[in-house]
Amino acid sequence: MSTKIHAAVGALGNPVRLLLTAGQASEYDQANELIEGFDADYVLADKGYGNDELVEVVEKAGAVAVIPPRRNRKKQ
Repeated sequence: MSTKIHAAVGALGNPVRLLLTAGQASEYDQANELIEGFDADYVLADKGYGNDELVEVVEKAGAVAVIPPRRNRKKQ
């Protein structure tokens, strides 16, 4: 039994949104909820959040996605 804490932070690193999930929950499912409603120039994320859908959502919002790709990602 474990828990994950997903956090969205501002430019100075201060938390602006926290989500708690079960430890086995995927980061993919939390990404959109974490950034929803924020106006940002850049979105930085761990590679666990790096999928094409999130990058597309970020770019449509007018921000730049700075997310390292996973090794098995087809589009690097």
